[in-house]
Amino acid sequence: MSKMLGQMGLVSAMTMLSRVFGLFRDVMITAIFGTSLLNSAFTAAFALPSLFRRLLGEGALAAALMPNLSEEMEFNGKEAVFKLLNKTLSWLLLICVALALVAYGIFDWLESVSTEDNRVIGARLAKLVFPYIIPVCLAAIVSAVLNMLGRFGIPAMTAIWLNFSMMLFLGAGGWWLAESQDEKMLFLCLGVLVGGLLQLIVPGIALAREGWKPSFDFSVSGRLRSVLLLTLPGIFGVASYQLNVVVSRLLALDFNDSGATLIYLANRLVELPLGIFTMAIATVVFPVMSRSIARGDESNYGEMYLKGISLSMMLTIPAALGIMILAPEIITTLFQRGAFEESDTQALVPILMICAAGMPFYGFVSIETRALYAIKDAKTPVRGSAIALVVNIVLSIALLKFLNRIEGLVIASNTAIVVQAAYMHRVLARQSLGIRLKAIASAIAKYIVIGLFMLLALVAVKTGLSRVGSFGENSLITLLISVVVGTSLYLTILKCLRMEEVNEVFDALLKRGQGRKSED
Repeated sequence: MSKMLGQMGLVSAMTMLSRVFGLFRDVMITAIFGTSLLNSAFTAAFALPSLFRRLLGEGALAAALMPNLSEEMEFNGKEAVFKLLNKTLSWLLLICVALALVAYGIFDWLESVSTEDNRVIGARLAKLVFPYIIPVCLAAIVSAVLNMLGRFGIPAMTAIWLNFSMMLFLGAGGWWLAESQDEKMLFLCLGVLVGGLLQLIVPGIALAREGWKPSFDFSVSGRLRSVLLLTLPGIFGVASYQLNVVVSRLLALDFNDSGATLIYLANRLVELPLGIFTMAIATVVFPVMSRSIARGDESNYGEMYLKGISLSMMLTIPAALGIMILAPEIITTLFQRGAFEESDTQALVPILMICAAGMPFYGFVSIETRALYAIKDAKTPVRGSAIALVVNIVLSIALLKFLNRIEGLVIASNTAIVVQAAYMHRVLARQSLGIRLKAIASAIAKYIVIGLFMLLALVAVKTGLSRVGSFGENSLITLLISVVVGTSLYLTILKCLRMEEVNEVFDALLKRGQGRKSED
């Protein structure tokens, strides 16, 4: 367990670095474009290659590949793993190139026939960024193999190269060379494409050092068929989730010029803790669960699932509460500059608060999905995602009309993820694999109660600082003090209550520190 926690810590650190780069990128983009129609059109256009990245890369295909890679490694060794990888990459490259060509034709036609500015600009930008799917989908599969081999750091860093490239091109080209907003956007799109290439090259080099020799292989084996059969239903599951995102952004873009940008920024902010905590846990637990099933060790599979859920709740519950109470300070500190004005901050605050409320459920679904793929059950994620899609679309349209506010879209997506989480766990609990939430219900209840104590402390800190004067009115100072106080209080109470998960984390950190001292 100590080794696994160390791996989670590594993934969390690399993911945090990646998310920080992502925030810097978004700060730069909003400073230049604000919540303009051009920025909203870019976020909507960029959601399309992100959809296919999840479908064909890090989502369904990577999840279907992992249990098959684990079995190949268990019974046939590393060479068999690399052969399966080459077959998968060859066919994936062919599919992605074909999709890029078809998509270009569709977007070109939409640009020529559309009369509304938002659709014309969206189609034009989609033509530029859609080819990003080619390198990023291949990179996701290479990263999945690195994870299976226990190399978690480099895959967790892949988004850094994208963010670095986008900032470099937007900064150097957009600020120094471009003479108009449209030209600045062209540099940003070029940064996306170059970033995608870097996302493939870096993990590719790391895997080559493990002995992988890339080659084209379009032959079809039984194992490849198994991956395909598991991927096809998974595509529909991932598609449903990603369609939720795309539907929300398109509805927001039609509702007003700033809607898509505001929802995008809120999602980006909650993705920071989700990436650092939940995705790190899921990334490390998934190969362990897959190996456990391959070896017939169902008890360890159930234990890892419950451990993953408990750790995720321990971290996402206080993070969600903290973001909700500190939303104004977070947005002001990060985004309120340049073209992003105070009115934009006020519009984003309620959207961010609602998004944050759904964080624990997104973490729940992330681990549930991997647990289902580990037992090669792709049907349940499909059904769960389809149910969520229907709930989201119906509620989005109804709430947008009833409330006449963009917040209705976020409420709808949160409701959909709660329904999906409940359905998927119900199915998992019937598998007789030792999965019962009753085993960790007491721990989750304690996380909630302690989180509420932390929330009260943050309210007290903000109230006290607001009475200090200009010092307390500084959003950055308020944010830093609140984070330190809230985090310290939460972890101290957990430690005093001798919660198993937090004790294991502290023990792992202590052992790592002792190991470093002995090495010195």
